[in-house]
Amino acid sequence: MSETVLRGARRRERVVVAITGASGTVYGVRLLQALAATTVETHLVISPSGQLTRSLETDWSKEEVESLADVVWKPSDMAAAISSGSFRTRGMVVAPCSMRTLGEIASGVTSSLVSCAADVTLKERRRLVLVARESPLSLIHLRNMTAVTEAGAVVVPPVPGFYTRPATVEQIVDQTVGRCLDLLDIEPAEGWQRRRWGEGELAR
Repeated sequence: MSETVLRGARRRERVVVAITGASGTVYGVRLLQALAATTVETHLVISPSGQLTRSLETDWSKEEVESLADVVWKPSDMAAAISSGSFRTRGMVVAPCSMRTLGEIASGVTSSLVSCAADVTLKERRRLVLVARESPLSLIHLRNMTAVTEAGAVVVPPVPGFYTRPATVEQIVDQTVGRCLDLLDIEPAEGWQRRRWGEGELAR
């Protein structure tokens, strides 16, 4: 029996992470790194366009990114466990979320495991977090965002909060990652806690 199955047998909390072709692969990678420091079991699926963007934007190899997850699914595997509502998870994060993926989720017409798993997350009334990465936004984009929000998803554009006075790009990215963890109600591990308004040195 594999280690992955053994971990699942202990009913660990599970989270699905998807990386699509929008710019911002770093958001998905940093989220995986943050979750790897917790006891949460991660199920990763990367779209073909997501793999292309990864190669263009980062120095991480396909194998390096996939090694951060407990389980990796092929984007074409429509029979994957995460395509079924009977496979219990805490929720799903699509980071980054392309406008194509957003459109598929909004319409309910799923052509890949990414959008299928997201559709399942919505129908099971689980938390779906979409780190939508595009600018400017067309009316179609905005209407799709409205549709997924009405269906129960949370759209989280990676907009930095400069009140924390970030000094590096990594700090800006990690703020959005921290928001995603909050929305999944996952306590970050030591070293991943983010600065919050009204707490510590930010308290007024």
